[in-house]
Order: sequence, then structure tokens, then C-alpha cells
Amino acid sequence: MNMPVHPPGSASRFMGRVPGLGAALPPGLDARSAAVLREIVEQYVETGDPVGSRTLSRRLPMHLSPATIRNVMADLTESGLLFAPHASAGRLPTDQGLRLFVDGLLNFGELTEDERESISAALGASGRSLEDTLAEASSMLSGLSSAAGLVLAPKSEGALRHIEFVPLGPGRALVVLVAGDGHVENRVIETPPGLPPSALQQASNYLNARLSGRPLDELRILVAEEMAANRTELDELSAHVVAAGLATWTGEGRSGSLIVRGQARLLADVTQIERLASIQALFERLEAQETMLRLLELAEQSDGVRIFIGAESGVFATSGVSMVVAPARSEGGRIVGAIGVIGPTRINYGRIIPVVDYTARVIGRLLG
Repeated sequence: MNMPVHPPGSASRFMGRVPGLGAALPPGLDARSAAVLREIVEQYVETGDPVGSRTLSRRLPMHLSPATIRNVMADLTESGLLFAPHASAGRLPTDQGLRLFVDGLLNFGELTEDERESISAALGASGRSLEDTLAEASSMLSGLSSAAGLVLAPKSEGALRHIEFVPLGPGRALVVLVAGDGHVENRVIETPPGLPPSALQQASNYLNARLSGRPLDELRILVAEEMAANRTELDELSAHVVAAGLATWTGEGRSGSLIVRGQARLLADVTQIERLASIQALFERLEAQETMLRLLELAEQSDGVRIFIGAESGVFATSGVSMVVAPARSEGGRIVGAIGVIGPTRINYGRIIPVVDYTARVIGRLLG
């Protein structure tokens, strides 16, 4: 048997249907091999347990003896599509086997009209901030997929209307940015020891006097030039607040805000300390700016849903984890964010793909 080769980061695009056994088979698989691989993956997704030849002989749509099935399983194992977790156990799919299943053997349908209306209603509720809407989308994806839901929204690069620094207590302050379209963003910054509340008000007045409808990047450059020329009206402590507040939204920080919900679902099946450590490392990567940039890059490279298994995406260097991600596009086709889920490789791909696809389109209209 010739094992199909898939380049790193290869992806399945959501087209409403992926060929099943009645359509063209993936390269390198005959009908028997495809049926066995498909059944093993579907059982793995459902139970997480290894699948043996006797179980397959009862469930396969074609009549094959256990001996014949064992031979097929041996060929698939030799090709790197299956592996045996224990010497006497059944077989489980490898990441390569899951990739082949997703690319050529997965069947899924469209969402029902009721499901579409439910998602649209949940995300389109009035009187809610954009941040709350994105958090709701992430929580909803987590609940529908039994995995961790993620929503990535890039920072607005438009003109600003107002900036405010609000004291939160010793050493902390809240920065509030109001965009020209009324969108509000909040971030917490650290402030120097002994900073009086008057310094926060002074920093707010200083920046608002120089806004004049400027985008944040232009404001940062203007302030930096004034500080360098010693023409600023601020004392040293206030200047620190100004710099910290602007840095929150500029430079590396402008890549976007990432909202993740349902992280605990990733830990449900984790029993080994090594796997627990890898999941923790995954969360740390999610919080890094470089990960947000990479997620947007992945979304921009596709018109629809992309599926990454294990380390294919380059975001995670671990096996046992899958990510389904889709770009959120405005009506004009501009990328305004990314929507997706992260879970164990045994997530229900057939269910999750249309959910992510439709949610991305709804969020795209909202963000756009």
C-alpha cells in the first residue's frame, strides 16, 4: 500500500460535503482499507478506545472476516495510518491517519435552520458590548464542540475619540480607549509606586488634547517625538503612564485580542502528567502575541474552515491536539478576525466544521 503524503499544515476546506466511501477514494487506499480506517476513526472519536478486528467485523458495511480485517489493519499500521497502543490491543489512528480521514473520508452536513437562527440570535443580542459578544461566541463554540472555543479579533486601527486612565488601586490603572465608531476597549496597566490620581488625569488630558481624530499609531509617534524633544507638559510619573497606556495597544500589542473559553474541556481526558504539561504549554502559547499573529495568518490563507492535526499549524508543537479555525470576513471580504476550537484529536469533526463555518460568518458580519 502506498501511503498518501500530506504537506505540513495541509488543510481541509469546508465545501458543505467531504466525499465518503461512495465517492472517489483517497490516493493509496482501496475500498476495504478506506472502510476499516474510517470505522476505526469514527469509533475513536466516539469512545477514545482502541478498536479490534472483532468489533470491526460487526460494524463494517461490507462483510469481512476478522482475519481479513487484521491483515488490512496490519497494512494500515505499516503505512503509518494506525498504531497499537499496547501489544494485544486494537488500533488507534495516528495523526496521519486522522489527516487522511478528514481530507477524504469525513462526512458532514449543513446546520439546520433552527441551529443557524439559534447561533445568530445568541450573537446578535442587542445592548451588549463587542467584547461580551466575542466572549459569548467563544463560550458557545466550546459548548457546541465540547472543546475550547477561541475568538480572535484584531485591534481597530481607526481614529480614536477619547482616552481615559482610571485608578484601580496601588500600582494598577485601567486604560479606556473609545474609537471613532464608539467601540470601547479596556486594558489594565501597571503604574509606578506612589503615583497620585492627579497624574492619571494629567495623562488623560495630555493625550486627549493631541488626539484630533488620529489613529493610535500616529498618536504614539507624536507623543514619542514630543517626549524626545522635551516639549511635553508631563512630569516623569505621568509620562510613564502615557507610555504604558499607549504601548498596551501599539507595537506587538496591536495584533488583537484573543478570547478562549472552555479550557477545562481539554483536560477532561488527560491522565498522564506529560500530557497535562503539554496542555498547560498550549494555554501559554495561546496567550502569546505571536500565537495570535499566527492564527490570523492561518485564517488569511484560506477562504473557509481549516483543520490542523497535531503540530501541522505551527502554533502548537504537540500531538494529540486538533484545531479547527476559520477566518471571519466582512461583507467586503476583509479579514476581521478568526474563529475556531481547540480540542483533542478525537473531536467530532463532522459536527464542529459547519458550526465553526457559520459562526465565523456571523462574527464577520458583526466585526465588519
